[in-house]
Amino acid sequence: MRKILYLTVIVMILSSCGSGGSKQQKSKSGNDMESKYQVSLMTVDPGHFHAALVQRKMYTEVNPVVNVYAPEGPDYLQHLGRIRGFNERSADPTSWDVIVFTGDDFFEKMLEERPGNVVVLSGNNLKKSEYITRSVNAGLNVYADKPMIITPEDFPILEEAFKVAGEKGILIYDIMTERFEVTTILQKLLSLNEEVFGKLTPGTQKEPAVSKISVHHFLKMVAGAPNIRPGWFFDVEQQGEGIVDVTTHLVDLVQWECFPEQILSPDDVDVVEAKRWPTVITKDQFRAVTNLDQFPDYLQKDIKNGNLNVFANGEMIYKLKGIWAKVSVEWKYEAPPGTGDTHYSVMRGTKCDIVIKQGKEEKFKPTLYIENMKGTSVKEFSGTLQKALASLPYDGLTIEPAGLTSLKINIPDKYRITHEEHFGQVTEKFLEYMKDGKLPDWEVPGMITKYHTTTSALMKARGN
Repeated sequence: MRKILYLTVIVMILSSCGSGGSKQQKSKSGNDMESKYQVSLMTVDPGHFHAALVQRKMYTEVNPVVNVYAPEGPDYLQHLGRIRGFNERSADPTSWDVIVFTGDDFFEKMLEERPGNVVVLSGNNLKKSEYITRSVNAGLNVYADKPMIITPEDFPILEEAFKVAGEKGILIYDIMTERFEVTTILQKLLSLNEEVFGKLTPGTQKEPAVSKISVHHFLKMVAGAPNIRPGWFFDVEQQGEGIVDVTTHLVDLVQWECFPEQILSPDDVDVVEAKRWPTVITKDQFRAVTNLDQFPDYLQKDIKNGNLNVFANGEMIYKLKGIWAKVSVEWKYEAPPGTGDTHYSVMRGTKCDIVIKQGKEEKFKPTLYIENMKGTSVKEFSGTLQKALASLPYDGLTIEPAGLTSLKINIPDKYRITHEEHFGQVTEKFLEYMKDGKLPDWEVPGMITKYHTTTSALMKARGN
C-alpha cells in the first residue's frame, strides 16, 4: 500500500509538470507578488522531509510562491507531495504555490534566476557546504537543516562562509528545533535558578555535568504517513555519520543551556573521547524504508555478509569551558510497537539534578524530573520548586512525588507540541532575525563552535 500511494503522488505531480528535460511547474500567483513580502524562499534539492516541514504553516512575511530547484528523481517529487498534503488537509490548510525547475544545472539556474532571497537547504549533505558558500557569495541568505557540514574538511569552508556572510550583511542559520521542546526550555530555565539548582557542577569524565542521549529509528511515521527515506540517507558520505548528524542538536543544547547567550569559540572545546559503531540493516529492512529493491552501488562499500552497515551511531565526551559533557546518538531500525524516538538529558547542579526522561514509564513522552536533591528534604524542596515554577511564563505547572527521592513536574498539554510543529517556531524566529537584519551576537560563534565540536569528535572516533 505504501508503494502504491507513493507512486500515485508521483503520477499526480508528473502530470502537472509536463514533459521534457528541465521541467518547470508554473505558479498561479505569479512573480508580481514577490515585492509584497519580506522573504521569498528558494528550496534547493529537498531530499529530506524537514524541507517540507518549513512550509507546514503559512507566514505573513513569506511569499506563498516558493521556487524549488532540484535534480530529477524521487526526492523532489516526495517533497512536492508533502506540500500538496499541507495544501489539501482539512484542518488549517496551507496555500503554497510552487514553481519547480529540475535538471542537472538546477543550482546554477537558481543562482541565475534568484527569484527569492532565502535558500532553504534540507537534503543530501554531501554538497551542502558548497551550496552554502555559493549562495552566500551570491548575496543570498541561507536557512539550513542540520547538519550544515559532515566532514572536518568542510569546517574551514563553513567558517569562511560565515565571514563572507558577515561582510555582506546576510544570514546563515541552522534549524535547531530542539530549543523549542518545552521540557528542554524548562530544564534550562530551572538551571538558571540558583535557589533550585545552585550552580552547574564541572562534572568528571566518568560522570559529566551534562549528558544528552537520543535514540532514533529509521522506520517512522511523519505527518501520518510512513517516511520513505532516500537510499543516500544510509550513505555516511552523503548523509554524514551519526556523530556529526543528530549530535548537532545535542551539542547545540549543551551550549544553549549551559552557557546561554555567551559567545563561545572552538578554543573552549576539548574532545577527550569519541567512538562510532554501525547499525546493521538487512536488504528487506532497506527495501521497506526506501522502496528500493537493491542496495545502490554507492552503498556496496558498506555491505558485509549481505547486510548494510551504517555508521549512524556515535558518542563523544568533551569539555566545554571546563564543564564535562557527554553526547550520544543511536539509530535503530524500528521502534517497538507503541514507542518512538527517545531523549534523555541530565544537568547536574550543586543543589539537585534536572533530568528529562522519555522511556516506558513516561509512556515515551518527554518528562521532567528533579532528582538527587542535596541538603534538604523532598518536602522542603517542593516548596522552593513550586515557587520557582510560579515565576515562569508557563501556567498550570504542578509537582508530584516520583518515588521517595525525586519529583516530577507535570506540564499542561497546551504546551506540548510536536516535532513537526517546532519547525514553524524556528522559522518564525529566523524571520525575526531577517527583519532585524542580523543574528544575536552569540549565534554565529555558537554555530562555529558547535560544528567544530562535531567534526573534531568524528576525527577522534576515526582515530585521526
